[in-house]
Amino acid sequence: MNKIIEIVQDLDTNKVYQELSHPNSGGICVFVGSVREFTNSEQVVALEFETYETMALKEMDKLADTALEKWKLNKVVIKHAVGKKEVQDAVVIVGASSAHRSACFEACRFLIDTLKETVPIWKKELFKNKSVRVSAHP
Repeated sequence: MNKIIEIVQDLDTNKVYQELSHPNSGGICVFVGSVREFTNSEQVVALEFETYETMALKEMDKLADTALEKWKLNKVVIKHAVGKKEVQDAVVIVGASSAHRSACFEACRFLIDTLKETVPIWKKELFKNKSVRVSAHP
């Protein structure tokens, strides 16, 4: 299996290295997005993520296929959490493994940037006294 695509309640960041490991890979690159404590000087209590799962998985699968082909990757991982997430919780993981580091670095950037632009996953920021839906391009 050269790709793992998932929508999950909780992300296990410890598994990613094993999922991306491949005998022909000299480079493994992983990006983990997490809940930060402040947005525009306002303290974040939590984030809530929801998705149209069928469509999200389909779009994530297309991203993985594009990256696998364009950068000649050995493996790709794309995982996004849904539900309420606290500060410092991991919410998204993208990873790539390839023969050389430049390909996996470039692929990771493509995967996270394009995921945020095209995959139907919606985020709501929860503050102490209000909540705000966040557009795809904060």
